[in-house]
Order: sequence, then C-alpha cells, then structure tokens
Amino acid sequence: MNFLRRRLSDSSFVANLPNGYMADLQRPDSSTSSPASPAMERRHPQPLAASFSSPGSSLFSSFSSAVKQTPQTPVGVVEPPVPSTPVVQRPRILLVIDDTHTDWSKYFQGKKLNGEIEIRVEQAEFSELNLAAYVTGGCVVDMQVIRNGTKVVRSFKPDFILVRQHAYSMALGEDYRSLVIGLQYGGLPAVNSLYSVYNFCSKPWVFSQLIKIFHSLGPEKFPLVEQTFFANHKPMGRRTRSDLPSGPNILWI
Repeated sequence: MNFLRRRLSDSSFVANLPNGYMADLQRPDSSTSSPASPAMERRHPQPLAASFSSPGSSLFSSFSSAVKQTPQTPVGVVEPPVPSTPVVQRPRILLVIDDTHTDWSKYFQGKKLNGEIEIRVEQAEFSELNLAAYVTGGCVVDMQVIRNGTKVVRSFKPDFILVRQHAYSMALGEDYRSLVIGLQYGGLPAVNSLYSVYNFCSKPWVFSQLIKIFHSLGPEKFPLVEQTFFANHKPMGRRTRSDLPSGPNILWI
C-alpha cells in the first residue's frame, strides 16, 4: 500500500497514466455497486410474478373470462333501466238484452274479472239491435238506442250475452229469432243459453220437451196437463169421437 502511495506521488508516473484513470480512482465507493451475494438474493427475492399469483389477479382473470362469455356495454356507458310496461287488458263487453226498466250497468259498476279486467255493459232491446256474424270473426252488433232524448249509435263485438227478453211474440214485427240465430252463429256465450232462448220461442216446442220428461218419469213423479196440438187451422179428416183419445182437456177444432 505504501508502495502505491509513493508511486502515485511521483509526478512523472502520474503523467504517464492513461486519460481518466485518476478520475476513476477518485470516485467514491458508494458509486460502485458490488454484486449481491446469493444470501441477499434469497433474502430479498424479486417479485417478478407476484402480481400474477396473487388472489386479486386470479379473481380478475375469472371475471375476465366471464366477461368474454357475456356481452357487455363499453366502459363508461351505463344502460338506462328499461321500465316494465304493464299489460292493459281491454274491457270485456257484456250485452244485456232488456228494456230500460232495469239499469244493469249499476250492478256491474266497479266489478272486474279476476280482479283485473273491467266490464263494460251495453244494454238494448231486441228491436234496437242488428248484427252480422262470421265463422272466424265472431259477431258484430249495431245498436241504436234513445237515451235521455239522444240517439246513440254504436258498433261493438260483445263477449257475453245476458238475455232478459222474449225473442218471439205473436205481435206484428216482434219475431227476433234471426238475432238469436246470429248470436249463436257468432259463438257467443249467453245466459240463458241461446239454445234455450231459441227453444222457448215456441211454446208447443217447450211442451214437447215436457212430454219427454212425462214419459220418462211417469205421471206420478211428473204430472202434466194434457193438451192437443194442431199444426194449423185446417179441419182434420172425419173421425169419430171414439177414435180420439179421451180426457177432460182435449182440444177440439
């Protein structure tokens, strides 16, 4: 060490050194870094893959894989919530065939089918109705009524029929059986049934049904007043009274 000091103090020796050599020797020791020992490397390992093995990265990778499988909106874009549109059921139309002495709308006011569907009542007499019925289109009814001195004209497709009038009368112009046939043609449900309404247009027809019950159950369980039906006013052929059935209620022409 003393030898080096003596040599470096010699001006002729220093002059013959390469350029920059003395500058390198005069650098502080802290500027040079010695290689780390293996013990220090084991004590401070480099976290090269720490971010890939952490729980956060595994959760992110799982989330990323799920994102690839489901379509997502661009980052920063928030879809507005889509409001659910309530399904509004159209009101069901009840056609009541009756005179104006009974206001049927007040009996159905505030009533709803299944608690959801409103009921609209249309009331008219047979004489105020006209209709057209179709195989697949149902039945369309035209109604012309006078309400409080005002003529009301409406067309609608009823969903149900309530019949409270006779569809047939012996009076002139009071035969509405064609309307009953049209309602039946349109397949409309009714109370009473349109079948029974049409049958009751003829009293002899109804009585013929009673005769069937009379023969089925017997006179003790189903007594029936005997009657005689004549098809028309023309006189019958000559027959003796003994050829005809006897009874106190036989009608003779």
